[in-house]
Amino acid sequence: MNRSNFFRLTALAAAIGFTTAHAAGATTAAPVLHSTINLTTMNANDTYDGFIVTYRNGTTEKTNGSAAAQNVSAAVSRARLDAAAFKTTPSKAVTVSWKRKLGIGADLVRTSRKLSQGEAVALMQQIAADPAVAHVEPDVRMHIVKDTLLATKSSVGTSTPNDTLFAKYQWHMRAGNGTVETIGADTTGYANYGGSNAATAWLNYDGTGVIVAEIDTGVTQHPDLNLALANSGYDFINDAGTSGRASDGRVAGGWDTGDWASNAVCGYVENSSWHGTHVFGNIGEVTNNATGMAGVASGAQVLPIRALGHCGGMTSDIADAITWASGGHVDGVPDNQNPAQVISMSLGGPGTCQATDAFGTAIAGAMSRGATVVVAAGNNSSDASQFSPASCPGAIAVSAVGITGRRAFYSNYGNLISIAGPGGGIYTNDDPNTATQNDAGAVWSTLNDGTTVVGNPTYGGMAGTSQATPHVSGVVALMVGAVKAANQPALTPFQIQEALIASARPFPVNQGHPFGAGIVDANAAVAAALNPKLTGLPTALSSGTAVSVSGKAGDSSLYTITVPANATNLTIRTVGGTGDVSLYVKQGIPAAANGSNADYASAKPNINNESVAITSPAANTWYVRVAGVKDFANVQLIASYVAH
Repeated sequence: MNRSNFFRLTALAAAIGFTTAHAAGATTAAPVLHSTINLTTMNANDTYDGFIVTYRNGTTEKTNGSAAAQNVSAAVSRARLDAAAFKTTPSKAVTVSWKRKLGIGADLVRTSRKLSQGEAVALMQQIAADPAVAHVEPDVRMHIVKDTLLATKSSVGTSTPNDTLFAKYQWHMRAGNGTVETIGADTTGYANYGGSNAATAWLNYDGTGVIVAEIDTGVTQHPDLNLALANSGYDFINDAGTSGRASDGRVAGGWDTGDWASNAVCGYVENSSWHGTHVFGNIGEVTNNATGMAGVASGAQVLPIRALGHCGGMTSDIADAITWASGGHVDGVPDNQNPAQVISMSLGGPGTCQATDAFGTAIAGAMSRGATVVVAAGNNSSDASQFSPASCPGAIAVSAVGITGRRAFYSNYGNLISIAGPGGGIYTNDDPNTATQNDAGAVWSTLNDGTTVVGNPTYGGMAGTSQATPHVSGVVALMVGAVKAANQPALTPFQIQEALIASARPFPVNQGHPFGAGIVDANAAVAAALNPKLTGLPTALSSGTAVSVSGKAGDSSLYTITVPANATNLTIRTVGGTGDVSLYVKQGIPAAANGSNADYASAKPNINNESVAITSPAANTWYVRVAGVKDFANVQLIASYVAH
C-alpha cells in the first residue's frame, strides 16, 4: 500500500492548562469547604454560565425548580452581580433560569450572561454558603481525549481470525509475549510486549450477552460494526451549537453527525474526528467475518451514546449519559431498555474529581446498578489526579503503552491509574526522541473519511489513552461474559477492578512513573474473573483493632481502612505469629498481590513483622494487602490512625 495514501497525521493535543480559581477583588466571597464547592475544573481564560447545584434532602429546592432558581438568584444578589450592582451598565446584570433536574438529582441553572472566572467563583461561594446546598460546581466543557491520528484510505471490503487486515495491523489484539512483528507498511519489526492478548481469549469467550455503553461522539455507519443498538442509543447533547441541530434538545439515536470545530462556534478550527467510531470498533468490531479488522469483544453489544459534539460536551450532559447508560432515570428521556454492564469513556478535562461532584455522583450511581466504569487517564503526560473523570472514585483509569510495552510518552500516569492498555506509542520503538512515526505506533480500528459531515467508512490508526480504554472495556466485557457463561454470581465493579489488577502483565521496563498494576491481559483477566480467590471482597478494619491472618505461601488477603478527614499518623503493621509475609498499602485502589502498584510496601526477608507509617494520610479508603511469602499463621494485622 502506498504510504503517502496511508497516513493522515494531526498533531497530538497539547496538555490542557488550568489554574485554581480565585474570586476577583471587586466581588464578595464567603469561605467555603472544599467538599461543598470544587473549583479545580476552572480556567482563568474561560467563562461560565451553567452551574450544577445539589440541594440537601428535605429542602424545598430539592424538589422545586422554581425554588432552586430563586435560591441562586439570591446568591447572585449577595455576590453583587444583580441589577442593583450594575445600575450604570444594566446589560451586565445577571438573572437566573432553571434548566432541568439531572439524573443524579442535582439542578442545572444558567445565568443570563457568561461570567468571568472571578464572577463565577464569587457566585458559587455565595450559593454554597446557603445551608440548603450540599454541593455546587460549574458546568464545564469536556473533550474527547484527543489522539494522534493515522488514517488509512483502505476500501471496506478463532485466535487467528480471517479479518483481512487483522494480521497486518492489529498488534494490540495479540499476546504481548515479545514476538517480533512488522506492522503495516513498516520495514522494521518490533518485539510486541504491549498487546492485550485478546486473541487468545477468543478461543473461549467473545463477550456474548454483555452490553457496553460507549459515551463519546456517537457512531457512523460501517459494515464492520454491529450497529444493532445504534438507534437504541441516545444523543444527550442539549445545546444546539454543540449538537449541530437547529434547536436545543436531546434526540434518540447514538449517531455521530460530525464534531468539526469552526472559529465561529468553538474559537478554533478542526475536522471531525469520528472518534466514537474508532473506539466502538476497538470494543466490538465484528470479528472473523473475512472483512477489515477485529474488536476485543465482538460478541458484546455496543450501545453508542453521543455526549460530545462541536467543541466537546458539557459535564451536565455527560453525567446524565452515565446515569442513563447504567439504567438510571433521566427526566425527559425514555428509560434505557439496554442497561450496560460496562461503560467506556475516552473523554475528560482538567480537575480533581470528588465523590460529591456530578461525575463522582453519576459514576457511584452507575456502579451501584452494577456497571463497571472505564475511563481514559488522559494524554497530557501529567498526573491523572489532575483530570476528571479519570480521578473519580471507583472509575478504572487506563494509561497507555505502545507495542514495546513502554509507557506512551503522552500518557498520564500516577497512583490513581488501575491498569495500562495498548494505546500506541506513535514513534519508532515507542520513543518520541526518534521523531519518526510508524504503523506500529498506532492502534487500528474502524473510521470514516469525512472531513466534516459523514463520508465513507474506512479503517485507521489512532494513538492515545482513548484507544487503551476501549481495549480494557472490551476485556471487562469478556470477563463479565465468562462469569455469566459459567453460571457464577455476577462480579461487582470492585471485583472486576480487583481481577484486572491481579491479572495484569508486568511492564517490561520500569520507567519511573507509576501508571498501573501492569498491562491488561485479556486471557489472564478472564481466568482471574472466574477465580474466587482473586475476586474476594476486602475485610474492613477498625482503627486500633487487630485481626488474625493465616495462609499458605502465595496466598494473600485484602483489607480496607477508611481514614476520615484531618486524621494523622496512619500506621499499618503485622506482628507475631509464624512464617513470612509482605505488606502492601494503596490509596483508593486495591493493592496487587505482588505489590506492583502499591503506594507503600514493607517486605523484609524471612520475617512477618512489617510496618507502613503515613504521617498525613488522605481522607479516603486505604487498601491493605497481606501476602504470604512463606506459610504463615496467627499473624496480627493492626491499622490505626489519630482522629482530630
